[in-house]
Amino acid sequence: MGDDAPRDRYIEALLNDLDAEAQRAGNRELISVFLGGGTPSVFSPRQIGRLLDRVGRRFALAEDIEVTMEANPGTVECGDPAGYRKAGVSRLSVGAQSFSRTALRTLGRIHSVDDIRCAVIEAREAGFDNINLDIMYGLPGQDVTSALIDLERATRLEINHLSWYQLTLEPNTIFHARPPADMPGDEKSAEIQDSGQRLLGDLGYEQYEVSAWARGGVRCRHNVNYWSFGDYLAAGAGAHGKITSNEGVWRYAKPANPKQYMENIESDRGAATLEPVGNAERLFEFMLNVLRLVDDFDEQLFTSRTGLSADLLRERLETPIARRLIERSGPGSWRVTALGRRFLNDLQAEFLPDRSPN
Repeated sequence: MGDDAPRDRYIEALLNDLDAEAQRAGNRELISVFLGGGTPSVFSPRQIGRLLDRVGRRFALAEDIEVTMEANPGTVECGDPAGYRKAGVSRLSVGAQSFSRTALRTLGRIHSVDDIRCAVIEAREAGFDNINLDIMYGLPGQDVTSALIDLERATRLEINHLSWYQLTLEPNTIFHARPPADMPGDEKSAEIQDSGQRLLGDLGYEQYEVSAWARGGVRCRHNVNYWSFGDYLAAGAGAHGKITSNEGVWRYAKPANPKQYMENIESDRGAATLEPVGNAERLFEFMLNVLRLVDDFDEQLFTSRTGLSADLLRERLETPIARRLIERSGPGSWRVTALGRRFLNDLQAEFLPDRSPN
């Protein structure tokens, strides 16, 4: 087994975990599989094939199921993209981050600009026609010109999906502890965002979420489900799940440490504890997510996903409507205004559990 031994052990744990998740799913149809949370491409096509084969045998699958695998440039070619395509992966998400050598070094990325191009070219040659690139903006030392160069270089690769999002200084990271002195300020970041949105629109990309752009209508099914407060199952170390039943909405998570995760599964301690999502949290989480989508949202989606009344939604929308952050788009449907998009964080905060209508 050699170096594959720990990977095979992890895959074996995943297979057993999937069996338990299949019972949780019941007869509900699976519309997407997302292999992420790191670098799934460190697993061989044989191992990914075993995993997807078990998914196919344990779940009811949509005919056009989307199977995404995340990969970092520089690891895709080593992992044999043609093998992954044959194993059943239909969508590849490549963590490019930037086409600037300086920015990649600053971000601590080990791949090169050439690695990004090679990853996309080799994936396309392997049969992938659904490819996403992750690109950041608001990077240290970045201005409008350099941010637009990143986007232009990404779109030259003719990818059909782009995740373009702002760098955030997350707690417990080096950047958070010691922020670079040349980070773009709020005004500069807003200028970068506006200019990038215009460029992507001119190039034929449709924005369907705050940070997601698609060409030819090829939206990421997995993410659209998540942003519309849909259910999702959790299998693997650190995976989080959400499930709706007649009794309410529940969340659960698997141990983040791979060793603990495998030991729990192997000793039949793999069952995750379900935590109920209260009414106030349900309303907030629904709005937190759906407000990121560009499409209108309606009370039918709200009631079906949360189990709460449409009256509650209408009551909580009164204040943001009065502040012109949201507007009615039809009977029982609403949309975020341009002002609401500009101040999205403030709009989302209107629905915090401790907020009540004025």
